[in-house]
Amino acid sequence: MMVAAPAIEQHPSPNHGPRAPGVRVDILLLHYTGMKTAEGALSWLSDPRSEVSSHYFIFEDGRTVQLVDEERRAWHAGRGIWAGEGDINSRSIGIELAHPGHEHGYRAFAAPQIAALVALSQGILARHPIPPERVLAHSDVAPDRKEDPGELFPWQVLHAAGIGHWVQPEPVVAGSVLKRGDRGGGVSDLQHRFRQYGYAIDEESDFGPVTEAVVVAFQRHFRQARFDGVADVSTVRTLDRLIATVPGRGTA
Repeated sequence: MMVAAPAIEQHPSPNHGPRAPGVRVDILLLHYTGMKTAEGALSWLSDPRSEVSSHYFIFEDGRTVQLVDEERRAWHAGRGIWAGEGDINSRSIGIELAHPGHEHGYRAFAAPQIAALVALSQGILARHPIPPERVLAHSDVAPDRKEDPGELFPWQVLHAAGIGHWVQPEPVVAGSVLKRGDRGGGVSDLQHRFRQYGYAIDEESDFGPVTEAVVVAFQRHFRQARFDGVADVSTVRTLDRLIATVPGRGTA
């Protein structure tokens, strides 16, 4: 169901540039600000010294601000890759949610903020051909250095409103696992499946720190009951169900 679009205030940031030639917007990327105050975060995103910005900023009370025009390349993603493609900034719309983040007291996201995000995202998806599986967390495209918006973000609420890709996570049960230090064909197969979904992960010889970071990022998004970097039965089955529901990725 479409939600009424929020009133959008204008707070222009100078931190933007042209999108790469021939690249269309096909990612919606969600962040938290990770700063103590919303006002400080908004100021930083519009300060030329910061060299960071986003297209939109949503306060916890739902107030929504536009900093950069959607046609322009905002500077929110940094170094990241999804489905083998870099320069995430050129192909994405970035939304920052005012939130203290893990460093300053991680907590549940405010209901008015999520309601505003749903309405804003529905409008963005109506303007840009962004597939559900490309509505992503910052941690999805940069799992080695980012953890936002984190394990308390309500992806299922967005999915119920027609935004993003989601399946009910498989329950956490006892069973075989793959973890840091493991080697062999099972590890290679796991890395292949994450790569098949879109995560940037090479076929390492063992289950190393890169693989562990990808597993944590996946769990924070899709299996939030436990995000320990261990590829247990629940994690792998949830991943397989997601792959099976993406057109063109249901087979190896």
